[in-house]
Amino acid sequence: MTGDKVALSYLLLLALSLPPLSIYWEEISVMDERNTPMRTYQVCNVMEANQNNWLRTRHISREGAQRVYIEIKFTLRDCNSLPGVPGTCKETFNMYYYESNNANLWFIKESQYVKIDTIAADESFTQVDVGDRVMKLNTEVRDISNLSKKGFYLAFQDLGACIALVSVRVFYKKCPLTVLNLAQFPDTITGGDTALVEVHGMCVNASEEFEAPKMYCSADGGWLVPIGRCVCKPGFEENKDVCQREWACRPGTYKASATDAYCTKCPPHSSSPQEQAVECVCEKSFYRAETDPRSMACTRPPSAPENPISTVNETCVTLEWSPPRDTGGRGDITYSLHCRKCSGDGRKCTPCGSSVHFVPRQFGLSSATVLVTDLQPDSNYSFTIESQNGVSDLSPTPRGTVVINVTTSQTVSVVLKERRSKDSVTLAWQGPERPNGAIVEYEVIYYEKNQREQNYTVLKTRSNMMTVDGLKPGTTYVFRVRARTDGGYGSYGGEIELETSHEGKGMNDKYLFFAYNNCAFLFRHCGYIKAKQDPDEEKMQFQHGRVKLPGSRTYIHPHTYEDPNQAVRDFAKEIDASNIRIERVIGAGEFGEVCSGRLRVQGKREIYVAIKSLKAGYSDKQRRDFLSEASIMGQFDHPNIIRLEGVVTRCKPVMIITEFMENGSLDTFLKKHDGQFTVIQLVGMLRGIASGMKYLSDMSYVHRDLAARNILVNSNLVCKVSDFGLSRVLEDDPEAAYTTRGGKIPIRWTAPEAIAYRKFTSASDVWSYGIVMWEVISYGERPYWEMSNQDVIKAIDEGYRLPAPMDCPVVLHQLMLDCWEKGRSDRPKFGQIVTILDKLIRNPASLRELANSSVWSVGYKLNAVNSTLSLTRACSLEMIGLDYRI
Repeated sequence: MTGDKVALSYLLLLALSLPPLSIYWEEISVMDERNTPMRTYQVCNVMEANQNNWLRTRHISREGAQRVYIEIKFTLRDCNSLPGVPGTCKETFNMYYYESNNANLWFIKESQYVKIDTIAADESFTQVDVGDRVMKLNTEVRDISNLSKKGFYLAFQDLGACIALVSVRVFYKKCPLTVLNLAQFPDTITGGDTALVEVHGMCVNASEEFEAPKMYCSADGGWLVPIGRCVCKPGFEENKDVCQREWACRPGTYKASATDAYCTKCPPHSSSPQEQAVECVCEKSFYRAETDPRSMACTRPPSAPENPISTVNETCVTLEWSPPRDTGGRGDITYSLHCRKCSGDGRKCTPCGSSVHFVPRQFGLSSATVLVTDLQPDSNYSFTIESQNGVSDLSPTPRGTVVINVTTSQTVSVVLKERRSKDSVTLAWQGPERPNGAIVEYEVIYYEKNQREQNYTVLKTRSNMMTVDGLKPGTTYVFRVRARTDGGYGSYGGEIELETSHEGKGMNDKYLFFAYNNCAFLFRHCGYIKAKQDPDEEKMQFQHGRVKLPGSRTYIHPHTYEDPNQAVRDFAKEIDASNIRIERVIGAGEFGEVCSGRLRVQGKREIYVAIKSLKAGYSDKQRRDFLSEASIMGQFDHPNIIRLEGVVTRCKPVMIITEFMENGSLDTFLKKHDGQFTVIQLVGMLRGIASGMKYLSDMSYVHRDLAARNILVNSNLVCKVSDFGLSRVLEDDPEAAYTTRGGKIPIRWTAPEAIAYRKFTSASDVWSYGIVMWEVISYGERPYWEMSNQDVIKAIDEGYRLPAPMDCPVVLHQLMLDCWEKGRSDRPKFGQIVTILDKLIRNPASLRELANSSVWSVGYKLNAVNSTLSLTRACSLEMIGLDYRI
């Protein structure tokens, strides 16, 4: 873009200077080369010395310009062409200016003028030239900057030259009015120096600012550096830098946002009957949620769920169903359940109340299944399953629902026929009076008295009679029976104690009647009892409290092997030491150095690995304990569990080879990158840890030392559970471990029942996971800060729980508190934790509300430093708002 020139004055000089001793310039008419007369001002007093002849203009208004340009055209005679001229003849003259607010000055002192420049001719003429009518006209341009008054006067000083001023043109430059990016920029006078002038544009007609439009006007009158833009308002399209009515959106189209370039056809199930539509209106019975983009099709509520199925298990029922056939055009289907308890004839039903519980929840389910617990036995229930989506609340019509009726099971009424020998027992029973469907089979569970948490066996039969053999002579066993129908399992009957005969004694028969309404109980044990079965019986082995189903995997403790080396052979791959290249030491473990290196795998490229080596001079027990970690790790296969590559046992040093985790331990990694991750990234790390722990829990493995220091992080921020050694050094800091009967315990991470009674379960691992959550959100801060172990134990026992770290979302701190419930059964399972974290990741808005924890942390730290873990401290904690529960 080129600038415009605006003339301030284009004139022959009219005002003569009046210095007392000067020879005035003369106004003379001459003919140019076209024989056109023109007026000039001339002076040619070259024969006399000490010339000082001045010529001045009228007052010239600057009209807001800070910089003006003066173009002068003139002729000048060569002094050598003038015969007899003294040496004082000049071939230059001077140009001055005087800035003034007064437009009527008649006299200006010579000293008041500011010199612009000395002007010299590029070409001078001689008398011959004039005779030949060759007019050698010179043109010179000068500028004046930083003008501030209303106007100025120009003056020309002759010091003894023969010159003629033909014209003087005074002008300034401006950037011309222009339209760019739908923004209009006005005429703008250039700046007073080389600086750019910033100009803000105004959006044209039907446009609005998207980003404030501006450009810079340069000193030469050009527009530079366009920034920002305007966009056509909703309902209008842009055409050649104009938003015009004739380009408004036609019926059937819309433009929802000014940032959209063009009008768009209405999405399905919507229309726009008028021009300039900013959105399309939904058809009848179709809706658009407030959070839906205007480009999204209008949708409707879903139809009812289909194919509801119930499976009764004692006083619990699992409800499953298929998604609705018509989703309404949306993918955000959720389900809610309404429970009613009904009389025997089904005529009168009342709400179930808060005594019935739904897992994972009653409302807002994303999956088509739910577990309902704490129902009454032998009772009728009606469940209404409702499907809904993001527009269900906008529809006045009833929602899609389906009803399923359920009757909870009765217990087995046992008519017990006892037939005993030294190694067997024969039982007989009768089934429930009103079974919930046809009886498919019976389940008998038995164990040695006082040993139910260690060993038990489950037998199944289709008849109502069973012989259990392979028992120990003279031993008391406990038996329980329950029935399974098409609707699920019923409740177990009461416990029946029977003693096998002693060696040499015969058989005897006894008849008893026993009926007992009781809920199923919880089993914990290791191993199982072998027992013979009838051909129509199916036996299920239990290990660590879980049924070992066909195809499922259960963790096997290496110490159950008579030969520990066999456990290593069963679960760990032997690696040839020549395929391993150790590169550098990265740490030290209990048994020796930890190095990084490369492992060459046949047919594949080298991979980075971590190498744990057993230091020289080890004992057989140390070697056995060292390799036990490999025996454990080799049983696991999960993306969030550290992967065992293999072991080296046939040469020295003995080594365990695992995958290499580039970022090391989680606690150190978080401290190094304090505050550098988003909440979603932190939740993703926690989700990975919970997923790995769910896998271990499902395999009946209890970690016992879950902490951020035992989580490793790879280059993709994937967190993996590690440290499966049976004999651990928990921390270098002796204060971090508390010695009890049975070894050291990491107090700050351990559940209270594990500290007090050595009761380690998946529930105690959940407690530790809550501490890991706190470590992650606080970027590796030490749990309970500088409190001593004894103070930590006492505070937890009194109900104190860690406050939310800084910037911790409320939902995450609540999940921590759930993990720190005193009762083991009140804590969530790892599967539930994974589900909760998945939901938070899918709905980041739920993480916006932050817990106000800064006062809590500071207040507690001060109290901890002062070691006031007494009633006085409890009061102060309560005053500053800590979750201090007694």
